[in-house]
Amino acid sequence: MTKKLQITLVRSPIGYDKRQRGTVRALGLRRINHTVEQDDTPVIRGMIQKVQHLVKVEEVK
Repeated sequence: MTKKLQITLVRSPIGYDKRQRGTVRALGLRRINHTVEQDDTPVIRGMIQKVQHLVKVEEVK
């Protein structure tokens, strides 16, 4: 069983690079305070790293 990450968009991607906005969308986040659960994989971790200033991440038990 893989770990899950709870990812919440806390800042708007408006005004940031188009690639960062695309990364936020690829994570499944649509609006501020929207939360999604993703599997804890290296791909997802890399995406989070690129937009860490816009999101809050918590591990789900």
